[in-house]
Amino acid sequence: MISLFDLFRIGLGPSSSHTVGPMRAGLAFVQNLLADTPVSRIQVTLYGSLAWTGAGHATDTAVLLGLEGWLPDDIAPDHARHVIETIQSTKRLTVNGHTIPFDPASDVVFDYETVPPVHPNTLQFEAYDDTNTVISCERYCSIGGGFIVPEDTSPATKVIPPVSVPYDVTSGRKLLEDCRGTGLGIAGLIRANEATLRADQDVTAYIDRILDTMMDCIDRGLKEDGVLPGKLHVKRRAPALFRKLENGVRWNQRAPHEIMDWVSLFAIAVNEENAAGGRVVTAPTNGASGVIPAVLRYYRDFCPGASREGMREFLLTATAIGALFKRNASISGAEVGCQGEVGVACSMAAAGLAAALGATPDQVENAAEIGMEHHLGMTCDPVGGLVQIPCIERNAFGAIKAINAASLAMRGDGVHHVSLDQVIRTMRETGADMNHRYKETSLGGLAVSFPEC
Repeated sequence: MISLFDLFRIGLGPSSSHTVGPMRAGLAFVQNLLADTPVSRIQVTLYGSLAWTGAGHATDTAVLLGLEGWLPDDIAPDHARHVIETIQSTKRLTVNGHTIPFDPASDVVFDYETVPPVHPNTLQFEAYDDTNTVISCERYCSIGGGFIVPEDTSPATKVIPPVSVPYDVTSGRKLLEDCRGTGLGIAGLIRANEATLRADQDVTAYIDRILDTMMDCIDRGLKEDGVLPGKLHVKRRAPALFRKLENGVRWNQRAPHEIMDWVSLFAIAVNEENAAGGRVVTAPTNGASGVIPAVLRYYRDFCPGASREGMREFLLTATAIGALFKRNASISGAEVGCQGEVGVACSMAAAGLAAALGATPDQVENAAEIGMEHHLGMTCDPVGGLVQIPCIERNAFGAIKAINAASLAMRGDGVHHVSLDQVIRTMRETGADMNHRYKETSLGGLAVSFPEC
């Protein structure tokens, strides 16, 4: 079972597969070392997409936080920066309470040549003793959304924890059959599944924590001016856009499409926070972390009758859709392109919004299908290896598409030609056929067309 607790995780930007996953891998490696293991040196090697775009995605610094024992949701962004600066200035690393020499410039290796055999996001950790003999070596795949698996677990993207639940989410068809058979909505099925893992009040508390973190992230993004880190020197736009929209309301100068501007603003605010290394929620990835919060904020602020319970139903429903993509395709931009990130987020948000607005399960499934159908083939070609261009604006468009998908589905009766299962299979096959240059390597597409890179 893929749980809500798996798909929605609080962590640091800018990337779930390149930042959050590698941080978790670093922590897993040191936790597997015996406390009294005589470690004198550690070397980290990044392969594939982690090498090609790792510097822009902060992979090289994320592994340092993991090796020092931090989890993404345990450390504040400001403290994370302090930890990294200390390691870089002292060239020392604290592993399981022991301080060892560590020079990030030489002990984090970007291997651009070796093709990883299992997954394009692969990293290796090696621990040496004082005779320079390897005493531990582990390799992990960061498979999207902050998920990591040992490389020798195959196939990497299909690792599903063997938990018995009342309603196994294996396909959209089965999801609808279970809804018809029980009279429950999709959110009710997921709630019942979560109840097999933990107390119901714990599920509600976690959902509320996720919701609050998303809304807080939007609010921070609306206020934080400045320039995003990296060589592109991208200026934050959300605060200026916010002021213009506020002035339009104040002076009653409101365009008919103003609501679209608000939704775009919410998504941009989140993804600028993500690009700056701020606290975001993987939903289902960091690169797509603005879509679901923007649509949730649209529901909360603009939809009559919106409620906290409606927002909870939104996330529970989105969990089912995200689980289907995670299980039957991929949510990794390095594996299937951005259709697996912003496309999946759009599909999840469309389904969640439809459910919160009272759609039938068939209409919800239709909304999810529409959301992905019109992202098929979307490449992942970040300029300069940074999660900024085109990623920030792309989230805004994904949020708008999600609202449109939900609206179109709710105008119908749920009957449609292409099923969600068919579009998921098509997305997987499209990703497999996509040239590797367009899958989070910054080796093709917009990443090489931009004149300054």
